[in-house]
Amino acid sequence: MKKILIIEDDLLLGDVLTQKLTSEGFEVVLASDGLKGYEKIKSFKPDLILLDIILPTMNGYEILEGKQKDPAMAYIPVIIISNSGQPVEINRALALGVKDYLVKAQFDPEEVLTKVRAQFGKEKEIVSSIKSLENIMNKEENLVDLKGKKIMWVEDDQFLNDIIARKLSLTGCVFFHSTEGEGALKKISEEMPDIVMLDIILSGMDGFEILRRIKSDPKTKHIPVILLSNLGQDSDIEKGKKLGAVRFMIKATVTPNEIISQIKEVLTSNKDNH
Repeated sequence: MKKILIIEDDLLLGDVLTQKLTSEGFEVVLASDGLKGYEKIKSFKPDLILLDIILPTMNGYEILEGKQKDPAMAYIPVIIISNSGQPVEINRALALGVKDYLVKAQFDPEEVLTKVRAQFGKEKEIVSSIKSLENIMNKEENLVDLKGKKIMWVEDDQFLNDIIARKLSLTGCVFFHSTEGEGALKKISEEMPDIVMLDIILSGMDGFEILRRIKSDPKTKHIPVILLSNLGQDSDIEKGKKLGAVRFMIKATVTPNEIISQIKEVLTSNKDNH
């Protein structure tokens, strides 16, 4: 029986994950603070660790650094479960040997189970779940057909971009990506996408300024823009609408599937209006 250690101070989430993994035949131990979790790695000797970053007494990075220095536990794979999906944090975790990274607002326990199975080499189950996803997405009644549609994604969170790129690859669209404003505007002008998905907080030029420029250029002003951001204040939403955004989505409250659905809705609506 494979052993999993969950180090998580959100007891509700910890309990849900414990029940889910136990019901799948894993031996699970939950530690609710960092130091206890670190000590438990030594005594429990898990085959896999699910690790939060922000913890009392010892944070996730400190646990990873300590683990990396100890040959007795350095080899144990770790999946991070964090409130943040910021690239700098993901990169720091990956540099410390983390195998995978989940953002709490963007996953359900079933996805954790898929990631856990992947770490234990049950590739057949992963391939099967991917094929079933493709089948669901390709059924006539559930068809998300973006075949040939050009979609521009302006986002500097590589983790989120990778998830969306994988999802969009199933829809048949043509996908462009940029992490900053000047490059995004150049690509938009060259490729004339059917829709732009735009983050607000970017290095250099922010999303509001990119949106203003798209809408002030006669060549690109007709392109629908969906703002997707961690900002969710009424003032931000109002500003986005005034600048011409057709939708405003808050990252913490939407799933990747909902993002794809919104893209389809806007493109359908845009086609009907022309």
